[in-house]
Amino acid sequence: MSETFHIEALGYSDRGKAPVVQRLSLRSDELDRISRRAVLLLRRSTTSQWNAAPVEAVRVVDGAGTELFRWSVWDEMSGASR
Repeated sequence: MSETFHIEALGYSDRGKAPVVQRLSLRSDELDRISRRAVLLLRRSTTSQWNAAPVEAVRVVDGAGTELFRWSVWDEMSGASR
């Protein structure tokens, strides 16, 4: 059964809670597909063509607001695969 997931692009913050720069809502029955889409958004946000606010991480939350997945620029730099 399809569920609504929200991909949130989080900006940089030196004071705790990072601001949401962009939010994308998608319906899917596979969390893995949504997680891959979130990582793609993060990778695109680090290219020179990106003209919105800088993004440090992305997260996937469900309709109830529970965080199900998070990926950051630090995960990208560490060479972790996703």
